[in-house]
Amino acid sequence: MVLEFLFRWAHVLFGITWIGLLYYFNFVQGEYFKEAEADAKADAMKKLAPRALWWFRWGAMFTFLTGLVLLHFIGADRDIAGQPVIWVGAVAGILMFLNVWLIIWPNQKVVLGMKEGDKPSSAAKAGLASRTNTLLSAPMLFGMLASKHLYIEDAGGTGFYACIAIILLLEANALFGKTGPMTSVKGVIHCSIALTAVLWALLEFL
Repeated sequence: MVLEFLFRWAHVLFGITWIGLLYYFNFVQGEYFKEAEADAKADAMKKLAPRALWWFRWGAMFTFLTGLVLLHFIGADRDIAGQPVIWVGAVAGILMFLNVWLIIWPNQKVVLGMKEGDKPSSAAKAGLASRTNTLLSAPMLFGMLASKHLYIEDAGGTGFYACIAIILLLEANALFGKTGPMTSVKGVIHCSIALTAVLWALLEFL
């Protein structure tokens, strides 16, 4: 179906924009800011970060919107709709989108001096939400691809609900917890891969 293909193409294109910038913020810009000279950091926060955040948040928005359309198409495809693994990816993606617009962007505006507020507190909140999105990015992609390319027998059982519970607990940590092992770049990458493996195992064996 041509229309479905076009939305799938757009979904991937917007997703590349969104997640690419997510990785840029976490793996490149954040680490650079730790080492940058004060003048260089101030200039980047004034001229670079706002531009990157614009593409970041709108990439997230259109990834989300095209994803909703694709979920509608999937609902009509019993072969895919019958594999709950797609909903593991969808739930992770929806929470990531909400983190961008409801946590990261509002707090980054304070950090960048675009609105009044407690900068250290806002930086911590935005940073934790951003790290959580990085953590969830690999499981989200797993859910998207596994629904079409990886058959998991009886994926709709206990394992599915366990996966959703874990994702919701991690989101709760994004709201009220700490970065923990996600503090470092290596830590969040390792945690994301490990989380993907755990969710896959739960879907396969529970």
